[in-house]
Amino acid sequence: MPGIKRGTAYLLSMGCSKNTVDSERFAGTLRDAGYEIVPGADGAEICLVNTCGFLREAVEENIAAILDIVDLKSSGAVGRIAVVGCLVNRYGELGSEIPEVDFWGRCEDYVSLLRSMSREDAAGEVSLNREPLPGALSHVRYLKISEGCDNRCSYCAIPSIRGGLRSEPISSVVGEANFLVESGAKELCLVGQDLTAYGRDHGKDNALLELLDALESSLPKSVWIRLLYLQPDRVDTRLLERMASGGLVLPYLDMPVQHSSPRVLAAMNRESDREKLMSAFKAARKITPDFALRTTCMVGFPGEKKEDFDDLLRFLEEASLDRVGAFSFSPEEETKAASMPDQTPRRTKLSRLGRLMSLQESISLARGNLFVGREMDVLIDAILEPGVAEGRSFREAPEVDGVIEIRNTRPDTKPGDSVRVIVTDAFEHDLIARETRV
Repeated sequence: MPGIKRGTAYLLSMGCSKNTVDSERFAGTLRDAGYEIVPGADGAEICLVNTCGFLREAVEENIAAILDIVDLKSSGAVGRIAVVGCLVNRYGELGSEIPEVDFWGRCEDYVSLLRSMSREDAAGEVSLNREPLPGALSHVRYLKISEGCDNRCSYCAIPSIRGGLRSEPISSVVGEANFLVESGAKELCLVGQDLTAYGRDHGKDNALLELLDALESSLPKSVWIRLLYLQPDRVDTRLLERMASGGLVLPYLDMPVQHSSPRVLAAMNRESDREKLMSAFKAARKITPDFALRTTCMVGFPGEKKEDFDDLLRFLEEASLDRVGAFSFSPEEETKAASMPDQTPRRTKLSRLGRLMSLQESISLARGNLFVGREMDVLIDAILEPGVAEGRSFREAPEVDGVIEIRNTRPDTKPGDSVRVIVTDAFEHDLIARETRV
């Protein structure tokens, strides 16, 4: 094929960090079959798009990305096209709408991909070794400990897309963690739809704590372990104390509450109540005032009244969280909430979203100011220019939180290095710091 470099594969990973893990496994499978993973689509023999199908807006964005690659194929700039992931899980193969795609595969369908897309001289064996995608931070890796979800939130399509909870064995997670660290990882972010449910599909209630013990006893003491997405109902003092114990696990609580109004929580089919949610945040700060707290909120859920939204604002003021991610309700197909009466007008949703984020910016700024003049360890993510670097502390998760800009780094500083800094200034999302050079 003119202009096509035989034996090359380009991967476009859409959506969440769990998709990133799947994409790295697809990349590892293709690499072990003899393919070189390249940073751009132009000239690639295989273009693979790992899709997200969680929200309607994401579906539209993913379809647009696929059509862009179809245009490249039509011009002879790429070879074959493979589309895998949540979009296929949710809607099935879209071959009649996009016939230019050569392969449609579900999430984690590594075997079928290799059989369909690999060269005739490939070994034909599937490996789950992971290959970092070009341009990604090699010192920050996501570690998926479970797949699917048994919760039935009325607004969420994940159970119908990804299925029920399936926890990875502790031995497999520990083995993969060691592989990632040996490959250069300095921070491991544990991900799953609900980490606190880990092991419950095997009848275990404390499997997450067992896993953390196994990881800490196996990994180097310099590695950071960050827990992302903890279902509020199962966040207890024992887990919080474990996170703040000074080991590898960071005192960073990512606990999505979605709302605080009892009426809205009930309509969402969320088991937590306002008091339980607040008590978890207060318990964390009682253990250590520096405990980094993050949540996710939804505004404009069907039937959300002004008094419900006002309650949410009061909740955020009282909780004094470091970070909040917020979004407006989206009526998703096959969810109970999509057909609920009293849908909130779009203008109202946008107005409430803006008010919430404005309030949280002031709260985040106040929290950031508490660290001005204090020292902390920072993991370097990027060198912006000579002497200026960007990194994160225990308070900032990759991709979703702010960053710390360090303005006096050594010339030999590189991504993945850990440095000690003193914070000099705070903004709504980011901090400014100088290396202490002790």
